[in-house]
Parts: sequence; C-alpha cells; structure tokens
Amino acid sequence: MYHRRKAERKGLSVARLDDLTDRGPRGIAGSIARQIRQGELSPGDRLPTVRDVAAQLGVSPATVSEAWQALRRAGLVVSRGRAGSFVQAAPQPWLSPRVQRLVGYVEGLPLDLSRGTPDPSLLPALAPALDRVRPTADTNVYQESPVLPDLRAALEASWPYDAEVVTVVNGAQDAVARTLEQVVGFGDRVAVETPTFPPFLDMLDVLSAEIVPLELDAEGVTVRSLSRALKGKPVAVLLQPRAHNPTGVSMTPRRAEDLAAAIRRARSGVTVIEDDHSGAISVGEDVSLGVWLPDQVVHVRGFSKSHGPDLRIAALGGPADVIDRVVSRRMLGPGWTSRMLQTILLDLLVEPRSLKAVEAARRTYAERQQAMCVALASHGIELPTVPDGINLWLPVADERAALVHLTSAGIRAAGGAPFVPTAADANGAGDHLRITAGLVDTRQASHVAAALAAAATAGPVRYGA
Repeated sequence: MYHRRKAERKGLSVARLDDLTDRGPRGIAGSIARQIRQGELSPGDRLPTVRDVAAQLGVSPATVSEAWQALRRAGLVVSRGRAGSFVQAAPQPWLSPRVQRLVGYVEGLPLDLSRGTPDPSLLPALAPALDRVRPTADTNVYQESPVLPDLRAALEASWPYDAEVVTVVNGAQDAVARTLEQVVGFGDRVAVETPTFPPFLDMLDVLSAEIVPLELDAEGVTVRSLSRALKGKPVAVLLQPRAHNPTGVSMTPRRAEDLAAAIRRARSGVTVIEDDHSGAISVGEDVSLGVWLPDQVVHVRGFSKSHGPDLRIAALGGPADVIDRVVSRRMLGPGWTSRMLQTILLDLLVEPRSLKAVEAARRTYAERQQAMCVALASHGIELPTVPDGINLWLPVADERAALVHLTSAGIRAAGGAPFVPTAADANGAGDHLRITAGLVDTRQASHVAAALAAAATAGPVRYGA
C-alpha cells in the first residue's frame, strides 16, 4: 500500500560549520550559502543563533552577525526577530507554496529528475500541424462555440463514457482549478489521494477547503478510505485514474467500479473530478467512474505529457450543470482556448505520424520504468508495482539525506513533503522522493538506480558538534 510520509522536520537548530578553514564573516557566510545551494539546508530551516555559532567556532558574535547580514543581503536568509534567522524561500513568488518547496535552490545538476516533465525527444513534431493553422488569428464572433466542432467530435469519440458536455480549457491544471471553483465553497471537505500532485493541495488551500486524505494501493484509491471519507460528506473527490503523480499507480476497472458502488451506497451527490493527465502515454486501461456515475463525474484529459507541456490545452467533460458554469466563467476572462491551438491539437490527435510518435513514447516510458524497477530490485528496493507514466515514488530512510546524497551524485530529485497535505497526514509512512524515471534511458538505468539505492539508505545528515 502507498502510505503517507512521516512528519517532516520543522527545521534544523544547527548547521554544519565545524569544518571551516576561513572563520571570518566571508567564510562562515560562504559555508551556509553552499549548504543551501546543495540542498543540505532547505527553505524554512532555522539557522543557529549568533551566540551558538560564535561559541562553536571560537569567534566573536560580531563576526557571525556580519556573516548573517551578508546572507540576508544575498536573499538567502530572512530574519524573523526573536524567532531567529531562517533559510529564505526561493525567489519565485509567482509559484504556489508547495511548488516553491519543490523548486528549492539546487540548479544546474547533470541529471534533473525532479520536474515531472516528459522527455522532449519523445514528443510528436508540431511542424505538420502548424502548416494547417490559419495564416491570421481572426475569429468572426467572440460569442461563438468555444470548441471547434471537429475537435469536439474527436474528443467525444475517445471519451471513456458518454459525457453530457465536452469543452477545452488551458491545460489540465486549469480544468481542475476551474471545476473546483464551481463546486467547492469555504470550509467544504474535499477527498484527495495522498500523496497527490502538490498544486491540487495549493488550490484547495486557496479555496479554504478541508482536505480529507484518501489511501492508495497498487489498484488505486482504496474503497475503505473512500467509504470512510464519504461519511464526512465531502462535496468533491479528486482522483488521478492513470499514471498517478507521484506514485505511478493506475486504477483498475474493477477498482473504479467498486469506488462508484461505494458512492452509490453512501447516497452521496459528491462531484468526482478525474485528472487523466497522462492518458495517451499510459499503459493502464482507460477507466472512469463516469461509466457508472455519468451525472457526478467531471473527467479531465490532459495532453501535456503526451503532446507537449507548452500546448496548454486540455479537454473537460461531464454534466452540463458543472461544465456550462465553467465555460460561462471563462467567457468573462480568457473567453476561449485559442482555436489555433485547437487546430494543432486536432491534427496531433488524428494524423498517423503523430499517433505513431505518441505510441512509441508510451512504449518507451514503459520500458524505462521496467528497466528502473529491475535495476532498483538488484539493490534490494522492491516497488509495489511497476509505475505507469513517467514518475516513480521512491521510499527512503531520510528525505533530506537522500536529496543531499543525490545532489553530490549530480542528480536532482523532488522531495516528497509537498505531495502530502500536512505533516499530520503523513504520520508513520516514511519519507519518499519523486523521481521522473521516464527521463532515464534504459542504458542509464543501472547507474541511476545505484545512486538512488545509495540515497534511499542514507542516514540523517548530522550538523554541528
């Protein structure tokens, strides 16, 4: 079973300073800066007090105070008065809180497996589709249908159930966010897989919703955890039916049917939001609770992982009373998703060359995940199942130590903490890293797996004397 990680540490009380050769302000500040940039100290970690560092190094408090001031001027440290000095969050305020924690400071490593993005070399070529786009970005009427008829027909033909309305929006996250805005009010409960995609948790925080964690096993959300959550009368359930981010779990048809039955037994009118973000590159079956609950399911089909993250287009289908409200609200903002982008997507969905490229990508990702699992098993790490899609959820002894170890090996990974709602929801589960294994060529699998295995067993980093 995929559990939730244990409570994260609230910050280090000391830092590693006992190996300094230069004990002046520049040397002390440089040591702390290196620890921040190498991932040994993370945003939110508390630095030791000026007096403690001065006593440890045998220097004057004024020397340490000058070092701390230099770190503040560099934007690496922030002072919170009597509470102390803390490592500053990465200077990217346009990102949501959990995404900022994913980004951190570590950049420029040879192998970045932290992003959760597809391999650019496996994306279909856009040039043929671009040739079919109109030469000018005109439209006759602002109020005409927001979806091209041919694109709607192609989407409806591949939809996993008979949805009342299908439209397009600016990406899967846009689809989920706009749907949540229509069905979730202040203080409402929303049941969410745990772990889950960090922006979902940030969306729910913005809406002041109460997050109800759902457990996962190798077949998807467990019926027991959903049944328990339904007793609290949530207004929405947020699921990823295939290639779950971060675990790579894909829901089985049997589990989908059982979850739908649990909702019927509870006589719940809950809205089920399904984010099928990686469907075209998934080896899992195309499943949806909408087969059994068409009036309660809003299904999202993303194309970023299969056709390109910068397309910024996704399909959204479900009951008219929800989808029409989403479309109506968009008409007061962006209006519609560019019909130029719609034309490109339509071409990518129907042209044989694009279909062949996406199918090749699907097979390649499956082969890479299989190779990584075999390589990890040779080091004693057995995953519950071969992950689907591009991500892998790696259990580790200590998340911080594992990240530091990988950094020293030239590999960047994503820490698991942002993928859980709160530390309280993570008790007893152990630390994890999300690894974008889909970027690791099968020829690299053995080398990368060895580094991951060593990181997984690394003990806590000890700081100070």
